[in-house]
Amino acid sequence: MVRSCATTVTFTVLPDPESVTAARHFTLTRLTEWGLAPLCDDVGLVVSELVTNALRHSGGTSSWWTSPDGHRGDVHEFGDADDPLCSAPTAIRLRLLHSADWLLCGIFDASSDGPRRKEPDYIAETGRGLHLVESFSSNWGWSSLPFGKVVWALFRTV
Repeated sequence: MVRSCATTVTFTVLPDPESVTAARHFTLTRLTEWGLAPLCDDVGLVVSELVTNALRHSGGTSSWWTSPDGHRGDVHEFGDADDPLCSAPTAIRLRLLHSADWLLCGIFDASSDGPRRKEPDYIAETGRGLHLVESFSSNWGWSSLPFGKVVWALFRTV
């Protein structure tokens, strides 16, 4: 029996709205490296939506601290690489796993609250993110974890 190895990469999302762009860029770069450029538009959109939701709803935008000398830092600089949230209560991580016919995108955050789909209001500026995730991925969902949750989206690569 031949088994293919999965490739996994992780990106730490800083508590800053600019992190959505950085996470999207990280994702598009990895997809291109893996020969999955045709998925860039769909996966990039889904990653942007999921990271935005994590920043907005998990408290991820409020974890900045300032040292006595005025240096700005964040909780994401600390922790063990084996700890997906760096033991930080507000850390957010993007993980991409590519295996044979599938790409799995997971956004880990410290909130235990699951995502809630709303009826889309096409005039409002917000509220359509999970509908987009559902439309552009093969499947999506979320799982509760001891340290928060992961919201994931699955894409077929072939």
